[in-house]
Amino acid sequence: MLIKSLNQYKHPRNFPFWIQRNRHDERDMPLLHGHEFVELIYVAKGQATHLFQDISYEIGEGDVFIINPGEKHGYVIGEGQSIQVINCLFEPGFIPIYLLRELRLSDSLDFFYVQPFLNRDARFYHKLNLRGVTADKTKGILEELHHEMVGQSPGFQALVQLRMTELFILLSRYYNERKNKADKRSPSELLVRRVCGYVERHYNQKITLPLLSELFYIGVRQLNRHFNRHIGSSVIEYVHRIRMEKAKRLLVETDEKINVVAELVGYEDAASFSRSFTREVGRSPGKYRELNR
Repeated sequence: MLIKSLNQYKHPRNFPFWIQRNRHDERDMPLLHGHEFVELIYVAKGQATHLFQDISYEIGEGDVFIINPGEKHGYVIGEGQSIQVINCLFEPGFIPIYLLRELRLSDSLDFFYVQPFLNRDARFYHKLNLRGVTADKTKGILEELHHEMVGQSPGFQALVQLRMTELFILLSRYYNERKNKADKRSPSELLVRRVCGYVERHYNQKITLPLLSELFYIGVRQLNRHFNRHIGSSVIEYVHRIRMEKAKRLLVETDEKINVVAELVGYEDAASFSRSFTREVGRSPGKYRELNR
């Protein structure tokens, strides 16, 4: 299966973002594929069947959704059908931590940190479809992002990051307004979901309890209590678990050396990574790669 990388696109060096428009029909259907980046897809016109992992569902004008790194997706487009989409491609940590901290955004980005990590049924039951003013505003931001990336005038990187942050705030607002009213989650469960989503996006960076406490406005001990209640583990145990899952995929799907895999999943010391991996998985990284290739 094809695994796409941002290096395949014309994004500026050292700025992990790209946006493009695509039109697909029955002669040009993207086959099932995965990618190493996050992809936000907005359907500007038309309709198609979206393939996601082992399920399929219909998409049409105004639909917007996110594909996470490692997830497989593609399209089936019938005879006479076509679909026009706008694709935003970016690294998971594209929204800087300083924005989350300074602008107090931890409860304003659920479409980025919560919705894409719901279980399959809940995720697509709450698929976001935009209409009227909300659709126009979203398309307007996407058009501005495209204009900035094409022109690359001085300061375009900062403007793109700020506009993407604004886009996710707006989409999160629409998402929270429109999701099923019966799907009531306790404040503590929603907080845990947000922290889990943050870890999923930033697992390759330094994550500490004081940092999470500051970002999500909660004491360390209380945060751990919520995690133990809803996840069944401490926060740090959860962080290690996510890193191990990402490491497994890298070991099987790439030829990166063990020390590089360690760095890619957030460990500064390869020996510490190997010990943690062996303790968590039951075999060394090298042995795991050998048995699962």
